[in-house]
Amino acid sequence: MRFTKMHGLGNDYLYVYAEVPENIESLSKELSDRHFGAGSDGMIYISDSQIADFKMRIFNADGSEAKMCGNGIRCVGKFVYDKGYTDKTTLTVETLSGIKKLKLHVQGGKVKTVTVDMGQAKVGDEWEIKVADKRIKYVPVDVGNPHAVVFVADAEKADVEGIGSKMEKHSAFPGGVNVEFVQVIDNHTLRMRVWERGSGITMACGTGACASASAAVKAGLCDFGKPVTVMLDGGPLKITVDRDFNITMEGPAATVYEGEVAD
Repeated sequence: MRFTKMHGLGNDYLYVYAEVPENIESLSKELSDRHFGAGSDGMIYISDSQIADFKMRIFNADGSEAKMCGNGIRCVGKFVYDKGYTDKTTLTVETLSGIKKLKLHVQGGKVKTVTVDMGQAKVGDEWEIKVADKRIKYVPVDVGNPHAVVFVADAEKADVEGIGSKMEKHSAFPGGVNVEFVQVIDNHTLRMRVWERGSGITMACGTGACASASAAVKAGLCDFGKPVTVMLDGGPLKITVDRDFNITMEGPAATVYEGEVAD
């Protein structure tokens, strides 16, 4: 099996153009291990689609399947274009959270950045739960997968692992949840750190950036229709939230190396 390791702002996956194998849970666990495997936040399989240009399925480092990955879908666009599966610069990709539209920005024959129409966010009212003997306030956001956005005074000092890991498994979220710790720098800049469901701390989360910007806009901390720069551990993403909460995300995609798994 051949794979391509790619990343969007350090959120790295192993990409394979094939149908998903039966042993995907154990395979993703094995290859994602950063000491005994290739090392990644999971695996993404790309295949033909009956309803879009391509189809993607996402598997986390723990073997569980995710509905959507913002950084991952940008890399899918780069993968199919750079490898010659398409010469189109506007694509549709089928995901478990619906069909997403991509615009590929090409330089020197290779995709450098990708703009993704992420669809409409559903932003709830602020809730409070008890986690590790602390009362945590969060904003629930659905962008095709579930998020809990926690606004903090200082993202660098946030207990991402301690609080994030417990919130992911909290009874309030039967299927688990992604947890974002967000500091508002100004009305067009956010600092975000993330605990991803099924993967733990990652350097970036595209859907998490979309969820964070949506929660900030609803709270009046950022503006509708204006780009919000979300600073992640791996770098910045540009998120724009329209009045109807439709989200556009723009960010880079990069190839790390090609690999092959021996039998």
